[in-house]
Amino acid sequence: MFARAALRTVSARSFSTSAVRQTRVAVLGAGGGIGQPLSLLLKSDPLVSSLSLYDIRGAPGVAADVSHVDTASEVKGYAADQLDQALEGAKVVVIPAGVPRKPGMTRDDLFNTNASIVRDLAAAIGRVSPEAHILIISNPVNSTVPIVAATLEKQGKFDPRRVFGVTTLDVVRAARFVGEVTGKNPLDTPITVVGGHSGPTIVPLLSQSPTGKTISGEAYGKVVHRIQYGGDEVVKAKDGAGSATLSMAYAGAKFTNSLLRGLNGEKGVITPTFVKSPLYESQGIDFFSSNVELGTEGVAKIHPIGEISAEEQKLLEACLPELKKNIEKGKAFVAQS
Repeated sequence: MFARAALRTVSARSFSTSAVRQTRVAVLGAGGGIGQPLSLLLKSDPLVSSLSLYDIRGAPGVAADVSHVDTASEVKGYAADQLDQALEGAKVVVIPAGVPRKPGMTRDDLFNTNASIVRDLAAAIGRVSPEAHILIISNPVNSTVPIVAATLEKQGKFDPRRVFGVTTLDVVRAARFVGEVTGKNPLDTPITVVGGHSGPTIVPLLSQSPTGKTISGEAYGKVVHRIQYGGDEVVKAKDGAGSATLSMAYAGAKFTNSLLRGLNGEKGVITPTFVKSPLYESQGIDFFSSNVELGTEGVAKIHPIGEISAEEQKLLEACLPELKKNIEKGKAFVAQS
């Protein structure tokens, strides 16, 4: 009952069961700290008809456990040597696979290990289910998304409408933290977050929110910093025992539901996500997170960032060179592989 209540904000409430096209979803990395709660939340989503849970260890056990939840979707777990079977027929593939951050680690420190994992998974997706929509959670997202894109490009299988970096946790944090500062319900204080998904590349646009624009001075600086570095707060609090797994699972499920709603034809599904984008391509930055309208083919429309404040312009100017380095690092990794 709790899992269903927790997912109310991410479920497709506007559809009746008969009105939707349910979808097979694969989770690659289902045995991990993000993968397990993510699998549970996806089991509760009425738009998911079946779940394929894969990991190098533990996925069959997670599948057996999650399969007991009393929703209609079917669940099957796949062992380390069954990646191709896990991907067969998948419409959406969510990738939380990789090592978590530990105290003192930046997202960039994760690069060498996670880059190889994501590259190999992307190659398998291109081979087995090239028309799947790929949702990348594995950090550093600013680099892993270009890695997936470049790997698929090598295979001649890249479709920019179908590859997404999940930056939803930044959006979730922004709403929560702005709500705390202003005393508002976070559900009533949505904040658009653009740029990338690490530290200074995270640019929250508080000026575009009636509630957010009321925050100024020292309070503004503090809330922006907390949105940008909220992950560090969790890593420190867990004292070496993990990173932001539960909130990331929630954010991953929320974005997956948004995509499924778009794929099912719901109009006006708009949310920030890190995709192949023309917004700053002239500056050598061809991936960027901004509001994206999701449709039956994935990316339907990429929205410009709109009017921003002087403070946000400074944040954006700090974001772009760092983001460019992250993207180039991902591309270089694939080129050298």
